[in-house]
Amino acid sequence: MWGGNETMKLLQKLKSEKARNVISFGVFITLILSCAYSIVHIVLAPSGAVAEQSVKLKSDYVLMLIQCILGLIVMMLPAIIERRLKIIMPNYMHICFVLFLYAGIYLGEVRSFYYLVPHWDTILHTFSGVMLGALGYAIVDMLNSQEKINVHMSPVFVALFAFCFAVAMGTIWEIYEFTVDRLLSLNMQKYAMENGTVLLGAEALMDTMKDLIVDTLGALVFTLIQLFGKLGRLKSKQQ
Repeated sequence: MWGGNETMKLLQKLKSEKARNVISFGVFITLILSCAYSIVHIVLAPSGAVAEQSVKLKSDYVLMLIQCILGLIVMMLPAIIERRLKIIMPNYMHICFVLFLYAGIYLGEVRSFYYLVPHWDTILHTFSGVMLGALGYAIVDMLNSQEKINVHMSPVFVALFAFCFAVAMGTIWEIYEFTVDRLLSLNMQKYAMENGTVLLGAEALMDTMKDLIVDTLGALVFTLIQLFGKLGRLKSKQQ
């Protein structure tokens, strides 16, 4: 017979799973509609410079479409990982992951929050450092819990791995932005102003370096909090 605590835990799990599914479905549909919106405007939008700076060009909608398609692909990754690698992502992390895609792709690109909201890009990159640090911890926890893998890592090593993992993923993202910009003549790295003026010198590097710095700071703060919390719990158990 189950007790009251077990019943409450089951109900909370079911509620969190329902919330995850509803939010994921809503964001998925939003990105699908955004793809259709981008395709229509790729046909209708001007391809060259226009007098009004607020008017988006064809290249802007191409970038929007690429980001939406990438978002749809990335949304499928947790299910693939859970099915093939048997790594179960906690519901709260899955919800944060989906909301991050919504904030970065739909709000950022489609609704132009990157230009309308000050420091929107910086906020998202800081949060991504935290999320990637949490994912690094989840990977190590999975390895430590595997009976086939006889490895138990120290809290310091776990924190170092999670930090390096987050920084590496942030760097790979910047490489992706650089590659797409070069291949498709886009402006993901913000090396040019909204009106098309190309920045020079340190100004052209400002967006990329800022993203890497806040990624690193977000990951560092999260991993240090996790490390000190883990060391504190181990110390209390030994007393």
